[in-house]
Amino acid sequence: MDWIAQARAGFAGIDADAALKERALVNLSTWLTHPDFAAYRPQIEWLCASGAWSVLLDSFYQVMPFGTGGRRGAVGIGPNRMNPWTLGASVQGHCEYLRQRFPGVSPLRVVLAFDVRQFEDKRKVYNPALPNPILHLSSREFCQHAAGVYAANGVLPVILPPDSKRYVPTPELSFTIRFLRAHGGLNMTASHNPPDDNGSKFYDDRGSQLVPPEDQLMSEMVDAVAAVRHVPFADAVRAGKVQVLDDAPHRAFIDLCRHESLLPAPKADELRVVYTPLHGCGGFCAGEVLEAQGFRPIPVPEQVQPDGQFPNVTRTPNPEVPECMDRAERVGLERAADLVIATDPDADRIGALANRSPDGKGAFRFITGNEIAALLTHFKLAQLQRAGSLPAAPIVISTEVTTGQIGRIGRHFGAQVIDDLLVGFKYHADALWQIESTGQYGDVRGSVSDFVIATEESHGIMATAGVRDKDSACAALLLAEAALYQKRQGRTLVDYLDDLNRQFGYFRNELLNIVLTGLEGKVHMGRMLDALRKAPPKHIGGLPVASFEDLQDPDGRMGPFKGDTDKAARNFLIFRLAGDGIAAKVCLRPSGTEPKAKAYIEVSGPPLRAGTPQAAWDAACAVLDARVQQVATDFLTQALATIGQTPAPGADKLSR
Repeated sequence: MDWIAQARAGFAGIDADAALKERALVNLSTWLTHPDFAAYRPQIEWLCASGAWSVLLDSFYQVMPFGTGGRRGAVGIGPNRMNPWTLGASVQGHCEYLRQRFPGVSPLRVVLAFDVRQFEDKRKVYNPALPNPILHLSSREFCQHAAGVYAANGVLPVILPPDSKRYVPTPELSFTIRFLRAHGGLNMTASHNPPDDNGSKFYDDRGSQLVPPEDQLMSEMVDAVAAVRHVPFADAVRAGKVQVLDDAPHRAFIDLCRHESLLPAPKADELRVVYTPLHGCGGFCAGEVLEAQGFRPIPVPEQVQPDGQFPNVTRTPNPEVPECMDRAERVGLERAADLVIATDPDADRIGALANRSPDGKGAFRFITGNEIAALLTHFKLAQLQRAGSLPAAPIVISTEVTTGQIGRIGRHFGAQVIDDLLVGFKYHADALWQIESTGQYGDVRGSVSDFVIATEESHGIMATAGVRDKDSACAALLLAEAALYQKRQGRTLVDYLDDLNRQFGYFRNELLNIVLTGLEGKVHMGRMLDALRKAPPKHIGGLPVASFEDLQDPDGRMGPFKGDTDKAARNFLIFRLAGDGIAAKVCLRPSGTEPKAKAYIEVSGPPLRAGTPQAAWDAACAVLDARVQQVATDFLTQALATIGQTPAPGADKLSR
């Protein structure tokens, strides 16, 4: 059977660039004929015979590109899927990069970590009756395969022993790289993505992900890989080419997090905290830290066990989604808890529900990522000030898409605020590294000892310079202590949030996802952003567009591109709106890890004026709530119109 001829005919019916189709055919031919891919051939032939042309085109039209720190996406067959070949090529490129980055250094060491995932073809893409080399493949096995590539290249991988029952969460990996003075790291995780996804995130010697132009250099080396050197993991272990990771870094990491404590430990049963790792590895960081500091977290029994299928989680193991905490909320209601905390599978993100009543007998309120960021920024600054240990010029770091309330809070305490970063904690880490190494970042001056906190709207917190990535462990401790501080005054975190809104202004932040899947979706996404940058809307949601900024403008504030990765990260449009006494902003960018564009919407008002009646304040907040929906609906409509589409019913639905 001439499968390539059949594929050519099948691809002809798909609306996609002809060059992409030709590239897919070349890659498909290689995977059907090269001996290295023989194990995949039965499934590829079955997909061809089944006429699954969209799946095949999307799987083969490119080699999966580097996104936020590496590759992440669906596990599957083909160069545009996560599998041992795409991982091996990435690791081979990383080895080449490390040799150039550290010439003459031997041995080079890389710390490896992995989450709980295991591929089970939940999407039912492949034929279960045929051999499938990727079925049941776990993050641990992916990582062991990577260790075999490092070992074959003379790079010493540092990894948990094969029989280990624990995991190394993302923040602990960042810390461990620094603790061991390793030259880099690899994290096999797809964070909060669906169970059948996986990914590889690469770290530098500072414990952070690479930023431009370094990520561009590594990307080019990965693209240039012609052959992958590899030895079986078991052989590498027997030959002494693998270093076993012991418990010393873990103990030091827990101690570091505990050192961030700002309050005396709670008395027995003084604060009731429910904690769930959502079947992930958060119990090995956030859970341990809470326990060690005396909070005695109440477990959600059916979600304690690490399980990459996340069987007892509603919707998705992502604490940005309130529904995933439904079981934890039930436990919280049963136990009259004050606070519910959840972490995602690799334990870098944190989510929370706060009880509305100080006696724990009320209903729970979901706390958004922006609200967690504002709460913890204010709490840490206030407690340091109260203790007389606030730096003279404290530094607070955030992003362009995180609530503007952070800036108002920081400046209230005399902080230097960096709040215009691109999305991704690698940019937070880079700003901190520049301050650490040169004493400045832009207009900010100081040292790493002036650093207080870094935040991101996607439920990410970095509260210590000893970790250079999102860290749910320190965040969980600070959040529990913030709740404890309020409870000691007969109040709740909900009361605390209300205070911040009155003092610094009510900010309503929403994320609108514009989902555009597959190769066709990627093409449409590119057309949509290009159309909006060429002809920005004049009005959005009834408010005039006061200014428009395209971060890809080489004459703009970010200057010339540092490479293709920099250009991709700066595919970012900002529409600033003003009118009717309201300030608003819409930021649009394609996701680096998921098939969608993200529109970050913010609508805000001024602080509460003295003497304003409660009813008038409530009415002013209601106006902002109504306006954010107007902005979301209108922006979605205008954005989709650029590609000849209209919003599906409910596509403009916001969080509340």
